Amino acid sequence: MKSQRNYSRPEPRRVGNVIIIVSMLVSLCILSLIKAHFAPTGQSDETPNFGPEKEDETGETDSTVTEEDGGGEGEEEEGKSNPIELSKPTCFETSRRSDTCEAQGEIRVQGISQTIFVDPMDQEWKIKPYCRKHDPFALGHVKEWTLKPLSREQSPPQCTKNHSVPAMVFSNGGFTGNLFHDYTDVLVPVFISSYHFHGEVQFLVSSLKSWWVNKFILIFKQLSKYEIIDIDNDQEIRCFPRAVVGPTFHKELGVDAAKTPTGYGAADFKKLLRDAFGLERATAEPTGDNWDIRRKPRLLIISRKNTRTFLNERAMVDMATSLGFDVRIGEPDMNTDVAKFARLVNSADVMIGVHGAGLTNMVFLPAGAVLIQVVPYGGLEWLARGTFKDPSKDMEINYLEYMIQLDETTLSEQYPKDHPVLKDPDSIHKQGWDALKTVYLDRQNVRPHLGRLKNTLMEALRLLPHTH
Repeated sequence: MKSQRNYSRPEPRRVGNVIIIVSMLVSLCILSLIKAHFAPTGQSDETPNFGPEKEDETGETDSTVTEEDGGGEGEEEEGKSNPIELSKPTCFETSRRSDTCEAQGEIRVQGISQTIFVDPMDQEWKIKPYCRKHDPFALGHVKEWTLKPLSREQSPPQCTKNHSVPAMVFSNGGFTGNLFHDYTDVLVPVFISSYHFHGEVQFLVSSLKSWWVNKFILIFKQLSKYEIIDIDNDQEIRCFPRAVVGPTFHKELGVDAAKTPTGYGAADFKKLLRDAFGLERATAEPTGDNWDIRRKPRLLIISRKNTRTFLNERAMVDMATSLGFDVRIGEPDMNTDVAKFARLVNSADVMIGVHGAGLTNMVFLPAGAVLIQVVPYGGLEWLARGTFKDPSKDMEINYLEYMIQLDETTLSEQYPKDHPVLKDPDSIHKQGWDALKTVYLDRQNVRPHLGRLKNTLMEALRLLPHTH
């Protein structure tokens, strides 16, 4: 009873203190709830943090797909496409070489400012839509795009053109103009990201080079039913139901079918090329006509005139002819008609060339054909492997290598016998890519030993289904 009487006494000062303390606690609880509700999820920066680039011992950038905390959204499981979850970050890392931003809902593209307004979206993102994000020099020629939440309070730009198909934004800046980079940085990634739309996708090209688009227009027409838009110079506000910004990279000149929405791969890319350029041969089978010259296996020599030149090209032709080859010589350059050269390559059963962009034409070889990569002197096996050896398997091409020896390179005429260029190529590699390229790629021509080369060509013949 005593305790009850004490609590019932009026004590104004003590009651006032209790009220103040309770008010402070209630205020703290309310502030905590507000912060939890409005704070952005994932990264707090405007651009995603994907971690540092890794390089292996050879200096090659690791391009394997990674799954990191806060990233990896959009990765495919069991070869199937996952729907976009708008509660997760809009942008994600698809590989060490590429980032992709995806959004659906209300999309407004203002090309003149490289801005995409998205509703719903909870934070701003920035991206350069080109698959070589680890290379500052390449990205120096690629414009940055910004994805912004669409704010009704700030009078968003009104639509002037409405589209019913998804938009895909990519750049043909960077290193385009070099055939290898044309395919591995742009054409193959765009195929990976758009093939499953079956033509119902609108390409918006940033940093557009009209001559480059025209060069590969037949490929783009296989991927999209709509005219390409030079989006940087576009005055419209284009509205879409969905947008994909930045194509996806898997590997050099390659497609990982397990990571595509419907399981398509390199073989599907090659079929698309055959359809685009009207190529006749899917496989390197001879015709049934005994009088057809193509019953003889055809050898195509990729010729170079400035660097890594075959100095005994005429003798190589004569030797290959004596083995029963129908020999042709091709010299592709930036002005080469892609369709015409594609038909020449597709007619070949064996293609040989010194390491360089011209070997990228392997994408037109029929399945079962043979690619012979002549690897210049200087410890460049790693470079040959990553660029053309590894991709050949997925393209169903037989791969052979001819390694240039010291007595077959003009470097032996330019440097003393004990010079590091000849004796210790690794010491040149350690000086960086520019030093390596200058010495072993830009200053070297080759003269393959005809006896050794004959053995390689005979091995190629054994891999072909032709009657000898």
